Amino acid sequence: MIETNVSKQHESFLQVLQSYYQLTKPRIIPLLLITTAGSMWIAAKGQVDPMLLLVTLSGGTLAAASAQTINCIYDRDIDYEMERTRHRPIPSGRIQSRDALIFAIALAVISFSLLSVFANLLAALLAMAGIGFYVLIYTHWLKRHSTLNIVIGGAAGAIPTLVGWAAVTGDLSWTAWLLFTIVFLWTPPHFWALALMIRDDYAKVGVPMLPVVAGNSATVQQIWWYTLLTVAATFILVYPLQQTGFVYGAIALYLGGVFIYKAWQLLRDPSDRNLARGLFLYSISYMMLLCLGMVVDSLPLTHHAISFVVSQFIWCES
Repeated sequence: MIETNVSKQHESFLQVLQSYYQLTKPRIIPLLLITTAGSMWIAAKGQVDPMLLLVTLSGGTLAAASAQTINCIYDRDIDYEMERTRHRPIPSGRIQSRDALIFAIALAVISFSLLSVFANLLAALLAMAGIGFYVLIYTHWLKRHSTLNIVIGGAAGAIPTLVGWAAVTGDLSWTAWLLFTIVFLWTPPHFWALALMIRDDYAKVGVPMLPVVAGNSATVQQIWWYTLLTVAATFILVYPLQQTGFVYGAIALYLGGVFIYKAWQLLRDPSDRNLARGLFLYSISYMMLLCLGMVVDSLPLTHHAISFVVSQFIWCES
């Protein structure tokens, strides 16, 4: 009997932990961390301090988790109405809003402390700015009141690039702001593709996502232009800033070509949800692989390998 009670308590505790974990929307966070890491590698020219990397990614994880938790608190009413989100911890009654708010505040405090002590104050303040922007500007102001919600709100998801750069250098350069711009421009085609898939859910709860207000055709046209701008911006790292080299340039060219092709396919048939889904899923891979390209290109070993290949080619030609 005692063992049974202990087992039930253990299961209950694990369920509570799982519910708090779900509050943080964990599937979103890895992409934010990858953009942070890409920024750090370029800032450090391929030689990132492992401890600084761990601290920055941990602090970024906690900050993002805090922001997502507050978002769940604020959106609990519409989450209950939408089939996709009805089973989240707050609308399902597994966690009370007050407890979730305490959890979010604790995450933010730990994030700020970690970054300010082990990285620097600028990185910590930027992480807090990300929380503030996501909660106040996107969630509270824009999401339910403007079709620009994703366009302007995308800045919140781009701030991790600034956090990563600041953690390494202690300042923000033109390159840091370019990385911010790349993620900022990438967000609308990424999220609008998702919005095309779940347009009916947003319409049901009165959230003015672009497909709901302007229709599929207008949304897809915007996706097309933002995709072109995103791909174009990625090459500024190669020239004129010259922060990356041939490896990144080749990766960006290939990934960008596929991104543009998928956006073009959707442009031809705006009502095809399978094409929208394909673009949405690819946009995730695009950003992840692009940042991986930044990391690989910045590694000293990569430059040594390229130099060796070039020298061998010159020797053979001579």
